[in-house]
Amino acid sequence: MKKLLSVVLLASLVGVVSYAMVKPDPAPEATEQGGRRGGGGGVQGGSGGGAAPIVPVLAATVARTDVPVVLDGVGTVRPLNTVTIKPQVDGRILKIAFAEGQDIKAGDLLALIDPATYQAAFDQAAAKRAVTQTQLDNARRDYERMAKIPSVMAQKTMDTQQAQVDQFAAQLKADDAAVASTQTVLNYTRVVSPINGRTGLRLVDEANLVRAGDAGLVTITEIDPIAVVFTLPQQRLVEVQKALAKGAVAIEALDAEGRQVVETGTIEVIDNQIDSTTGTVKMKARFPNARRLLWPGQFVNVRVRVDTLDGVLAIPSAAVQRGPAGTFVWVVGADKEAVVRPVQLGLQTETVAVIARGLEPGEQVVTTGFARISEGAKLVVRDAPASAPATFAPPARAKGGKGEGGGGGEKGKRRRQQEGNPGGANSATPPAPSAPSGPTPSAAASSPDAPTKATP
Repeated sequence: MKKLLSVVLLASLVGVVSYAMVKPDPAPEATEQGGRRGGGGGVQGGSGGGAAPIVPVLAATVARTDVPVVLDGVGTVRPLNTVTIKPQVDGRILKIAFAEGQDIKAGDLLALIDPATYQAAFDQAAAKRAVTQTQLDNARRDYERMAKIPSVMAQKTMDTQQAQVDQFAAQLKADDAAVASTQTVLNYTRVVSPINGRTGLRLVDEANLVRAGDAGLVTITEIDPIAVVFTLPQQRLVEVQKALAKGAVAIEALDAEGRQVVETGTIEVIDNQIDSTTGTVKMKARFPNARRLLWPGQFVNVRVRVDTLDGVLAIPSAAVQRGPAGTFVWVVGADKEAVVRPVQLGLQTETVAVIARGLEPGEQVVTTGFARISEGAKLVVRDAPASAPATFAPPARAKGGKGEGGGGGEKGKRRRQQEGNPGGANSATPPAPSAPSGPTPSAAASSPDAPTKATP
């Protein structure tokens, strides 16, 4: 018995599901006619006629302008000069005279190494020179006295005295060299900056013992001005060389997005060979960097201006479309109708396209809104993107769709039934019987497409 009941329930469930799937839409004729009437509301209701769609778009005017010819590349920022400061003598560091990240000038003191030993060596060399100088002066006086009485002094004695003068003179030169050498070594105890630049992180602290040739005290980089080393394809080498032959070639360093110019500089040198592995050639440019926007080791996009096209027709690149027949644009016609126009392009960049043939100055071309454009569509040109989606008329269909206007149609009828009455769903007044949404008998009779029966 239980098995029989289970079979009956399962069969009933299958029947209900099958009926729901094959159940016809109630009153399709009323739905169609309601869509036609649509309460007279909104351009979204199907009109049943052949009116052209209305499409909101953005447009730009064709104009003559000067278009720069630029080459894009990627480069690395490098300091103009880099110096690693290393001790040249052994000793203990008495003082560190710089701060990390400090801008310094050439000749500024960086560190002081204990000079006691080297000062003593210098004083010893200076004293020895003084002794030699005294001996030389005495020998010269003796020779001058002998020269005043040549008849008394033998020639051999005169020659010996002259030789002694020459010997002391040579010894004095040697002492001078020793003094200069010890003075130089003594100066090495004062570590100074050889260039203008910026200090990095300190590598050695005060009171440490350093030796000549150690890893270093600090690294100084010259970042104002600064250099950028970048590469371009070898096919562009001739264009850059021609531009350099005319004068300085401007180059722009861009931010990571490639939109904003960070600094503007000039190309200094082209490498003397092409990299056969990558097919690119290295170039070096110099940039002013007073604002410190470029930093050593940073990757930057660069834009090299090699030429300028004067007085050419130009439009935004976004207006250019491509199809099986080639490139074309949508032109806003005299009656605000969309007209497709084949064009021939010259130079094209990410933002600007040069028109060689196909357009005239003053014409308007569509730049945004291509998805809904068709030949002959009515265009509404906007100055800026609308804050809300624009309303447009879809192409005419064979049968009127479900009207979204405020009056008729199946959708409007169901909304009224759910809401009850114009007073709202919360009103205590019971809903009044809804009027038939179908056409009047006279209208049904006059229209050959009108349904013969309207469902209330």
